[in-house]
Amino acid sequence: MSTDRGQRGISLIELIIFIMVVGTALAGVVSMLDMGVLHSADPMVRKQMLSIAEGLLDEVDQMPFTACDPVTNTNPSATTTAQCTPASSYQQFGYPTAGLSPRSNFNNLGNYCSNAGPSAATCSLLTLGSSSTAMPDLTGSTTGAPQGYWATVALTPEALWGVTSNSTAATMNVLRVTVTVYYGSESLRLDTYRTRWSPAPMISP
Repeated sequence: MSTDRGQRGISLIELIIFIMVVGTALAGVVSMLDMGVLHSADPMVRKQMLSIAEGLLDEVDQMPFTACDPVTNTNPSATTTAQCTPASSYQQFGYPTAGLSPRSNFNNLGNYCSNAGPSAATCSLLTLGSSSTAMPDLTGSTTGAPQGYWATVALTPEALWGVTSNSTAATMNVLRVTVTVYYGSESLRLDTYRTRWSPAPMISP
């Protein structure tokens, strides 16, 4: 009596092939799960980096961008560097005479540099914190600051929408503000532009 081919069981070779296919599929699923667990904190890290970058960018963007140094200039109606009194009190780049830290010393957009000013011809990259040192806030405090995050601020004169701008104090009409936040090998960058729409001093000496 013969057995119908449709009712026969699987052969040993077919069983081995089936086990190999299922095993490979399971290995792929487990590998994906491992990757998910390994990088499960990444969205939180990126969110924290974005929060820091936005906060720092807002801080810089809210600073006055005047033609004269708000502290040493004595002409409150000056709208050009030529009108600054004394003539050496024009605002360009560099942190103020009060010092680099805390940032509450800063009174102008051009102060966000690591070199002394406020009338320097160039702006060196400002670094806040490090991979092993927490970022200080505006008052210089690191209390509550998340560990491992640090940032840099760069100011670059650039023309924008037909408005000319360069690093010369008299014609520095637009600055590109670049904030970059770091965590380990990750980095996040935000940029904004600031025009000198209100050149008169906003702080009376």
